[in-house]
Amino acid sequence: MKEFDLNILINNKGILNKKIEEFLSKNILKKQKADEYEIKGHIEKAEHNLNFVKSTLELKEFNDWCITGCYYASYHIALALIMTKGYSSKNHLATLCILIKEFYKNGIEKEELELINNLFIDYQDLIFYVESKNKREDAAYSSKRLYDKREVESLRIKAALFVDKIKGVIRDRKL
Repeated sequence: MKEFDLNILINNKGILNKKIEEFLSKNILKKQKADEYEIKGHIEKAEHNLNFVKSTLELKEFNDWCITGCYYASYHIALALIMTKGYSSKNHLATLCILIKEFYKNGIEKEELELINNLFIDYQDLIFYVESKNKREDAAYSSKRLYDKREVESLRIKAALFVDKIKGVIRDRKL
């Protein structure tokens, strides 16, 4: 997905809602009661993936798998977050659509945003989610095996920050 496509979903609620309805009708996305066990499981899986990446980075020859692990840490924490609103997803784009619909607030005044900052995700979070998925696709499906360790370490740090932020959003929504 390109940033242009992300911006269409963010700025056109009609297209966003149509995509969500399509995913719901095909059972790719399901509406259900929020499940604390599932939320906890996705958080643990996100942390597990981050631990895998951190330990595997030392091996140097498996940076492609580290990139994949970074994305899946982000994906699992996103699944945990959407479950707090009673959604389960079997699709990366469906998950992104719910993140936008339920957790991205566009056009909020700066003062309001500072007061509620821990309850929502921002544009940079959505960009990271999309970019990490794009990097994961390259690492998983291209014939390239070698990736720069500094770039992978940077992705790992961003993924860890994303996971921590979403854990905070989940925690603050429960208060």
